[in-house]
Amino acid sequence: MISRCSMSTNEVPHLCQSFSGIQQLAETRPFKAWFLDQFGVLHDGKKPYPGAISTLEKLSNYGAKLVIISNSSRRASTTMEKLKNLGFDHSLFIGAITSGELTHQYLQRRDDSWFAALGRSCIHMTWSDRGAISLEGLGLHIVENVEDAEFILVHGTEALGHPTGTSLPMKLEDLEKILECCAVKKIPMVVANPDFVTVDARSLHVMPGTLAAKYEKLGGEVKWMGKPDKVIYRSAMAMACVEDASECICVGDSLHHDIKGANLAGIQSAFITGGIHASELGLGSYEEVADFSCVQTLVTKYDAHPSYVLPFFTW
Repeated sequence: MISRCSMSTNEVPHLCQSFSGIQQLAETRPFKAWFLDQFGVLHDGKKPYPGAISTLEKLSNYGAKLVIISNSSRRASTTMEKLKNLGFDHSLFIGAITSGELTHQYLQRRDDSWFAALGRSCIHMTWSDRGAISLEGLGLHIVENVEDAEFILVHGTEALGHPTGTSLPMKLEDLEKILECCAVKKIPMVVANPDFVTVDARSLHVMPGTLAAKYEKLGGEVKWMGKPDKVIYRSAMAMACVEDASECICVGDSLHHDIKGANLAGIQSAFITGGIHASELGLGSYEEVADFSCVQTLVTKYDAHPSYVLPFFTW
């Protein structure tokens, strides 16, 4: 039977042991909008999790509005295309809002005073193996010399963008050395993916949030786009045409990003234990159920309090 988790750190959260947890949650609390993380909830970057596709179909048939809310540095359209390629029916979703999409919109519009003051010349940290990020339509000038940069734009952790539009593969340590030079110059950073790590076929891959956290430790100013900031949840609510936060639920595998963000936005949440916290919870496979006390410890550690805890996203 599905169990409700207390929002207080003084009470112990209860695990939802049932395989039909999502069904029971949907029937018990008929939320109008479901904001779903993708990596660690729907898929592992390579293939869908068991039952994820059919669960989405059943939720949609139940009348739920499904929105992908992701810290991916990719545009929303790219995210939806990836889901389609993985076998998900993209017509089930109202749409997607990603941190990469928010970043692109803010850099393009420049109607926010902080972004308006950035300038156009930037150091660009991006992906290599995962494919470079397009900056088309933003009017940016990619520079290699820190002295020529007005800000840092971080989409990835594998390469340094080149003025020609290509990228130079680079180790994480070397990117961090560039950040040390940027910190001396005191130029701001925009991070288009606040995640520290992500699930990648059951292993963890370092994400841009790690570089942003490093830059803050160096004394740099960082604009974090995406979860846990409230703006991405407001965008998701607008997309689903839902004004009341009590009619929404966020499903995610990251306590620091998904659950903490939902807490800040006043939205109920369901924590999937089989995602990025699997190792911390002592889980060896996706099918395992986390220990009662381990979840309590982790929730307290991150000061992020899910409304519900589920082992996996299955109806």
